[in-house]
Amino acid sequence: MRVWRTMALAVLALAAGSLAIAQDKPVELKVGDKAPDFQALDETGKEWRLSDHLGKKIIVVYFYPADFTGGCTAQACSFRDNMKPLTDRGVEVVGVSGDEVKTHALFKEHHKLPFTLLSDEKGEVAKKFGVPTKPGGPIPVKVDGKEMTIRQGVRAARWTFVIGKDGTIIHKNTTVKPAEDAKQILEVVQKQGR
Repeated sequence: MRVWRTMALAVLALAAGSLAIAQDKPVELKVGDKAPDFQALDETGKEWRLSDHLGKKIIVVYFYPADFTGGCTAQACSFRDNMKPLTDRGVEVVGVSGDEVKTHALFKEHHKLPFTLLSDEKGEVAKKFGVPTKPGGPIPVKVDGKEMTIRQGVRAARWTFVIGKDGTIIHKNTTVKPAEDAKQILEVVQKQGR
């Protein structure tokens, strides 16, 4: 009986170890998968939840490293400049980075961005989408000729997802070219016949 009990405990320990490993395994979302629901604070400090927007529009969730940096500014301004054709096709754009809410507010105002920016300082939203992150920190930037330092919790990789009205992922790009992202999304939506 002692042998069986020892074996049973060993099996339970292995199962628990496997479960822990499975929980730590990064998420790998693919086209056709359901997008994970998430919430985060927008640039005004209000909570934004994906489930409140699903079914109403096609949602573009783009992850980017940091406000006020070269590629990220080009990407944000590309979405800004292509907003009319995107909204005409029922698209809502949401940018996500590890920057603070107040930095997002400044970035949005400075570049006149007509879409939501979400603060993901702990990388929780990025993790749900399988987007790699690394530790953030202070980043020196220049705004209107003034030197300033922004602080971010994590630095996310530049990935873009398009979520259909039914909540499934219809496009995923892990090799985003910042200045071309909006136009590529427009092509994706046009091919979907929407």
